[in-house]
Amino acid sequence: MSLKIRLARGGAKKRPYYRIVIADARSPRDGRFIEKIGTFNPLLAKDAENRVVLDTDKAKAWLEKGAQPTDRVARFLDAAGLLKREAKNNPKKGEPGQKAQERAKEKAEKAAAGTEDAAAE
Repeated sequence: MSLKIRLARGGAKKRPYYRIVIADARSPRDGRFIEKIGTFNPLLAKDAENRVVLDTDKAKAWLEKGAQPTDRVARFLDAAGLLKREAKNNPKKGEPGQKAQERAKEKAEKAAAGTEDAAAE
């Protein structure tokens, strides 16, 4: 049985509240879980002390048993000092898509053709 440390959503519509739980990887997101080890309230300010509440002893014990955290939970565990998470780098994220690049290229070609016509006159 592969175990995941992940978020289970609760709260009302447009008012999310998450439990940090240990669950079987095959169980649904908000379904059956083994143990609750903390909470996460994304509506609070990033510097609020109770935005992420985590039982570090239980988290450490489950990590030793082989539970794999999801990306978001890995961030919380890294902030708590339980897990070393490598920063991810996506250099292509800021680049425009292929169609936008083609439009920009066409626009530049039109502008270059326009300046050549103005210089010729």
